[in-house]
Amino acid sequence: MPQSTEAIKDHVGLFREPEYKEMLRDKRANFECPHPPETVEAISAWTKSDDYREKNFDRKALVINPAKACQPLGAVFCSSGFEGTLSFVHGSQGCVAYYRSHLSRHFKEPTSAVSSSMTEDAAVFGGLNNMIEGLANAFALYEPKMIAVSTTCMAEVIGDDLHAFIGTAKEKGSVPADFNVPFAHTPAFQGSHVNGYDNMLLGILRNFWESDERTPGAAINIIPGFDGYCVGNNRELARLLDVMDVAHTILCDPSDVFDTPSDGTFRMYDGGTTIDETKAALNAKATLSLQEFCTKKTLAYAKEKGHEVASLHYPIGVEATDELLMAISRIAGKPIPDSLLRERGRLVDALTDSMSIAHGKTFAVFGDPDFVYGMCRFLMEMGAEPRHALATNGTKPWAKQMKAMLESSPYGKDCEVWPACDLWHMRSLLNTAPVDFLIGSSYGKYLERDTGTPLIRLTFPIFDRHHHHRFPTWGYQGGLHVLVRILDTILDRLDADTNEAGVTDISFDLTR
Repeated sequence: MPQSTEAIKDHVGLFREPEYKEMLRDKRANFECPHPPETVEAISAWTKSDDYREKNFDRKALVINPAKACQPLGAVFCSSGFEGTLSFVHGSQGCVAYYRSHLSRHFKEPTSAVSSSMTEDAAVFGGLNNMIEGLANAFALYEPKMIAVSTTCMAEVIGDDLHAFIGTAKEKGSVPADFNVPFAHTPAFQGSHVNGYDNMLLGILRNFWESDERTPGAAINIIPGFDGYCVGNNRELARLLDVMDVAHTILCDPSDVFDTPSDGTFRMYDGGTTIDETKAALNAKATLSLQEFCTKKTLAYAKEKGHEVASLHYPIGVEATDELLMAISRIAGKPIPDSLLRERGRLVDALTDSMSIAHGKTFAVFGDPDFVYGMCRFLMEMGAEPRHALATNGTKPWAKQMKAMLESSPYGKDCEVWPACDLWHMRSLLNTAPVDFLIGSSYGKYLERDTGTPLIRLTFPIFDRHHHHRFPTWGYQGGLHVLVRILDTILDRLDADTNEAGVTDISFDLTR
């Protein structure tokens, strides 16, 4: 056998050894019963045609590779942004294993979440006993300061009432009566992870704000929303607010729990918005959301409590950062300092330096609604042209806002907006109306292989690359980072297209 203790091969080399090649060849010939290669090739070619695209977009009853996750994942992410908080998912162990693994694969950090371990008997008789025992175990074993409860499909289908169940569990002594157990119903068969984030954040704020009287103050609440770059972005956000000397609370800050240091100490909980900060946030002057489509219910609740509210779309680039800083400046009554104006000027300078490289390049963008909005806007600032903007969890109101934004620039006039479409739709788009580059999550790598469109990974989840989330994409500094990521891919492609010696390398330049 090619594998031995003297020369251990990883899977890349191991399965290219003759023994494995022969085994896989025999398996295919004897058991897979494949269609003839010419049939596979003909059908593959047809699926790249305009005829197939029309049939693909007529598809109503089936979703293929959606660019979204389910609600409870958003709830688990949101819960992790509060100090000492354990996420408790009322449902099966398999579901919560998916949420943990999805977040851990992106952040390369352990994700703490437990379940009520519902099985067949709970599906028939209800999950009350699971809730009573689960809360008691979670409280005793993991010693959290707060347990945030969300649901899965199973609990929602059988109609488990979280408010009543948690009340009963407290009566039976699972946790102390005054222990904080906020909750949110997050049916996985509706909406997406951004709705789960919104529902869980609303549940946590209601837990602390509902019975208190508000004493208006001067601080600002900032809600970042579901953001796979929260480690870099939340720290950059806090820096900007500190530079402006603005009193603030970041409502839901998981930056530390997803970036714990390796110093010999295991931190099941790290950082996060504290319970005292969350309570005091009721007295804020205003609540500002950085992702409108991720925080609609929460923002409406903040407005109901008397806050001035405003929402933005994922502040990437010059104009979006301008809007963020001007909103903070207006609400807080603080000027934007010269140091930030100089940062702005540096980003504008960098964009100007590279305008000739990005000019005319065409892009397809997929991801969450606010990310797609912000990314397309920044592409137009670069002089690039978004052509396809797709969000599986995008709605008609999102599409309307997207079209208005795209029509504000000649670079956006040819861009089509695709709400409620999936990555199989994107495949048809890339085959029938090709673009130069694709921006999205790691799930785009199969589209890259299938259509030859280079992928730039800039949103959640990123499984096949490391540490992207540690660098900001928001603010002027984040804009520089995003600009460099896009330019590097454009220039890598240019080098690849011009590196044939004596044929194309007249443009294989040292200086770009």
